[in-house]
Amino acid sequence: MKYLHYFLFLFLALPAISAAQTPSQTVRGKVVDNQTKSVLPGVVVILGDSGAALRTTATDASGNFRFETVEVGRRLLRFKLLGYRERAMNIVVSAGKEVVLTIELEESVVQAKEVVITAQDQKGKPNNEMATVSSRSFSIEETQRFAGSLGDPSRMAANYAGVSGAQDSRNDVVVRGNSPLGVLWRLNGLDIPNPNHFGSFGSTGGPVSILNNNVLDNSDFMSGAFPAEYGNATAAAFDLKLRNGNNEKFEFLGQVAFNGFEGGIEGPLSKKHNASFLVNYRYSTLGLFNQLGINFGTGTAVPKYQDLSFKLNFPTEMLGTFSVWGIGGLSYIELLDSKRDTTQLDLYTIGGFDTYYETRMGVGGFTHIISFGDRSYGRLNIGMTTQQNFVRLDSVSFSDNTFWPSYGSKFTQTRITGNYTVVTKFNSRNTLKSGVYADLLNFLLLDSTNITPTTFRRLRDTDDGTELLQAYTQWQHKFTDLLTLNTGIHYQQLLLNNSVSIEPRVGLRWQYDEKNAFSFGSGLHSQMQTIFTYFNQTYLPDGSYLRTNEELGFTRSIHAVLAWDRTLGKNARLKVETYYQHLYDVPGLERVSIYSGLNEGADFNSPNTDSLVNNGTGRNYGIELTAERFYNKGWYFLTTVSLFESKYTSFGSSERNTAFNGNYVVNVLGGKEIKFGPKDSNLSTL
Repeated sequence: MKYLHYFLFLFLALPAISAAQTPSQTVRGKVVDNQTKSVLPGVVVILGDSGAALRTTATDASGNFRFETVEVGRRLLRFKLLGYRERAMNIVVSAGKEVVLTIELEESVVQAKEVVITAQDQKGKPNNEMATVSSRSFSIEETQRFAGSLGDPSRMAANYAGVSGAQDSRNDVVVRGNSPLGVLWRLNGLDIPNPNHFGSFGSTGGPVSILNNNVLDNSDFMSGAFPAEYGNATAAAFDLKLRNGNNEKFEFLGQVAFNGFEGGIEGPLSKKHNASFLVNYRYSTLGLFNQLGINFGTGTAVPKYQDLSFKLNFPTEMLGTFSVWGIGGLSYIELLDSKRDTTQLDLYTIGGFDTYYETRMGVGGFTHIISFGDRSYGRLNIGMTTQQNFVRLDSVSFSDNTFWPSYGSKFTQTRITGNYTVVTKFNSRNTLKSGVYADLLNFLLLDSTNITPTTFRRLRDTDDGTELLQAYTQWQHKFTDLLTLNTGIHYQQLLLNNSVSIEPRVGLRWQYDEKNAFSFGSGLHSQMQTIFTYFNQTYLPDGSYLRTNEELGFTRSIHAVLAWDRTLGKNARLKVETYYQHLYDVPGLERVSIYSGLNEGADFNSPNTDSLVNNGTGRNYGIELTAERFYNKGWYFLTTVSLFESKYTSFGSSERNTAFNGNYVVNVLGGKEIKFGPKDSNLSTL
């Protein structure tokens, strides 16, 4: 035991030792056009502000800039180029790791003369330039800094307006009263299955995230009326990216946190060609302590999980950039009611049952990006995803301590997926982005439940496959630097039953003056049902089974959002959004019932309702207020207030509250960084 204490002390002391030996660090990066991703030479880069000594450089022919020996702490960077909007951003310089950035500048419509626009930190502005409303970017620093986020993008997003958690034991996000099933997860351009340990099949959340904030790049979260490139979702979308490894020197990471013991390494594969690699591995904290014989009061219910993330990046001069990447996780837990300590709170164990739960999830992808001149580029993504769930429930008799099987399932889904996107910027006013998606789905769905201790009924029993096809095109037109129109259309078809959806989208943003902006977004969004829903079986009197859900169509949702954004000084803003959603073609029963598919998606169960048809409706409406001060001079805050209603109507019933109608959500978040001791040391309070 004492050796473990020595190990932990040394492990946690390493960052402090590193900081003492290295009081400065390198800040470098590349500047590109935000639409075409082409490099921008000659950009003036300024480090510091009026309160500190200024350092200036310019990007080279490859768009790269560099500052050596930058003192650790928070620093301001500004970027200036004639014909582009000036940009400013705050960065955190730490002793143990280089700061490597990719900066995107927006071309100005008026280029006849230099346009002077006050530079502002663009924190919160989405990376996707065609996202008009209900969208914002989030940095990895925020997943580390926001209280309660635990390095998890889902838990961090729960601090935003209109977003809340479904329950304490999971990180599902409820967005504007929608089911968590309506959330889309996208990583490096590929749609991925539930990225969480212990996540139930078909859901979008779980207790612990597989996504690791130490390998993520700045990403987007969209809570409504998202652009045409996002399909098969009705509630919200996470658009995440893995960052590249350091292409100049090797760096190592060691960390102990809530999510696990973690080790990582990154560095150059070829300094001559700027190729790099990044690998990170994590093992559950409680699982490791359990292996060492240390008990934290969880008894037999010890979550054991591990995950791996990696990315290999190969830029070339003539053939574009190639990358190979992936994430994956394994998890297992035993929730034994027969051995539960009844004096302790237990959020997971089911009374009267011993549960054995195992999940596996993996995503592997290949990406190729190539420029076609200075005004266009293409992006190819090919990948494979897999998700597996294994569940066994044994009923427990406390009278004689006997056990008998109650439920068992084996769910496996493998998806081979590919998409191709082309972006063309015709001029400073007009940009066209189009793409096609194809998913080949293969699945094995087996589960059964007992009718008597010795008699079982098959709920699902299929080994099958299908295809989901999607295509989109979207156009951005800038009437002026102050008025932007985004329009598009999304097409979606499920070949299982030939369901088709054609979805128009539109967004308009008007920068009324230096402080006030108004935005409007609307569109149709549709989503297929969870794959096991199509294969729920109806048990017939003669003992045979019939698939009565196989012809279910898409659930559809019309979004309309109106927003007002007001800048308060240089580092704060006030934002108000009001929205209305009409949902229709929702799965329901063809008899008088309170059942609605809008109430599914926030637990560990696999719904087994059969004989469903698309006859339900719903509506969500509300207003959201955000008051935010971005980090500056050592402190920040984020306050959100959301007032909303979430209703549904099923066949033969009156309108009712959905399971996610919380009516209001209030979040207050803030932090202060206190300097002490050496100038590179600080203490953060939340």
